[in-house]
Amino acid sequence: MAKAKESGAVLSAVLIADQEGSFITRELDLAELQFGGLPGDRHFGVTSRADVRQPMYPRGTEIMNRRQISIVSEEECEQIAAALGIEKVLPQWLGANMAVRGFEELTHLPAGSRILFSSGAGLICEGENEPCVFPGKVIAEHSGNPKLAAKFVKAAWKRRGIVASVECPGLVQPGETIRILFPPAT
Repeated sequence: MAKAKESGAVLSAVLIADQEGSFITRELDLAELQFGGLPGDRHFGVTSRADVRQPMYPRGTEIMNRRQISIVSEEECEQIAAALGIEKVLPQWLGANMAVRGFEELTHLPAGSRILFSSGAGLICEGENEPCVFPGKVIAEHSGNPKLAAKFVKAAWKRRGIVASVECPGLVQPGETIRILFPPAT
């Protein structure tokens, strides 16, 4: 069996959306990934309810939660900011659970790729996290330019990061080096 292609990056932030009615995340010094994601996070759970992202199921149908963890790259956040003509776009404003540095095209990571942490924790990439309007509103508010809300989706297209699910529980913390394993070519 051929060895899987791999890459690396640094986990620059671990974040949680634990405020009622808000998707904006806040930073953590250490987090325990469990089956279901980050306990207390708005996306925590092994299952979730179908919404507009799963039109093949009636809305509200219980399905496997493929959005337990959302991950962005700092480089892609910088590209979004440049496309919007602003100084910065923070991972918190996007509702991200993790930010990485050193893997510039995270959004293009193929589904089935693994992200492995030094504790033994592991995530499996479920696919691209397509941009929606809500982060655009937050960015517009922080930048003081209401016109940016409408421009966000286009600026973030193919730069919004990925969603993942927990394959192996464990501790994660900012600053650690992560391994990214690509799925075997078919």
